[in-house]
Amino acid sequence: IRDRSYTVPEVERIARTAFKLAGRRHGRVVSVDKANVLETSRVWRETVARVSREFPDIALEHMYVDNAAMQLVRNPSQFDVIVTGNLFGDILSDESSMISGSIGLLPSASLGDGKFGLYEPIHGSAPDIAGKGLAAILSVAMLLRYTFGLSEEAAAVEQAVGQALETARTPDIQCGGLPVYTTAQMGGLVAENALKLLS
Repeated sequence: IRDRSYTVPEVERIARTAFKLAGRRHGRVVSVDKANVLETSRVWRETVARVSREFPDIALEHMYVDNAAMQLVRNPSQFDVIVTGNLFGDILSDESSMISGSIGLLPSASLGDGKFGLYEPIHGSAPDIAGKGLAAILSVAMLLRYTFGLSEEAAAVEQAVGQALETARTPDIQCGGLPVYTTAQMGGLVAENALKLLS
């Protein structure tokens, strides 16, 4: 969705995607806008509210973007699925990634209709760091779950990453005296953990 320029069908599509994702998670959607100031946000809010009636089992909450930014810092675990336009999404996703400790940790997906998606780290393709040994394995977990429908395999990748982070760290998240691994070493450790979980 283009910054501050929306069509109703665009908002309907992304809202439906958010509600469907919430249905596979914890059943809560927070729609982020600035409807008290921006006219396009009022269209956004009205459209999301209307689409929500198609999903009666999913709880919908509206939140202004400034409050959402504060709430992410205060208590990020209160959120399940956040749906918002590109401008606010870019800001909130970078904030969320740094709450986790590094902009390279969180995965992201740009989902189209059906099962097609573009999966990458939350910071995007970042050509300036290509070839420097940095990667985002959790994007693969999203690919497995949302495009290929392989939930067990996706969960194994996520669990394998968690196990790896208990024993080693990459240069961007050094802490606690754990050994620092290159991306290749960390990838090998994650792959080894995932294979054990799936065997």
